[in-house]
Amino acid sequence: MPIPFTDDELFPTAERSISKIEPMLALDGGSIKLLTVKNGVVYVQLQGACIGCPSSANTLKYGVEKKIREDIHQELCVINVPIGAELELDEFIRSLENRK
Repeated sequence: MPIPFTDDELFPTAERSISKIEPMLALDGGSIKLLTVKNGVVYVQLQGACIGCPSSANTLKYGVEKKIREDIHQELCVINVPIGAELELDEFIRSLENRK
């Protein structure tokens, strides 16, 4: 089932959903930043103590993505953008899309 929202409509909704997760991450010294929404994919950047944490993949999948899917749409995907890749975000996104 296609996602019935435009990227522009998804951004503020994803932002609200992520704001609900931020306090949980902050308890462990982590943070999260919403970078963009492109083609129905939510691009975030885990920051602070989340960088290099062995549990960050689980946090992304079972925390962030789960919450966004509950709040917005069950087929949304969330991708973490590594530190530094946000400087060339469009190129990073194209490289991921070319892998499909």
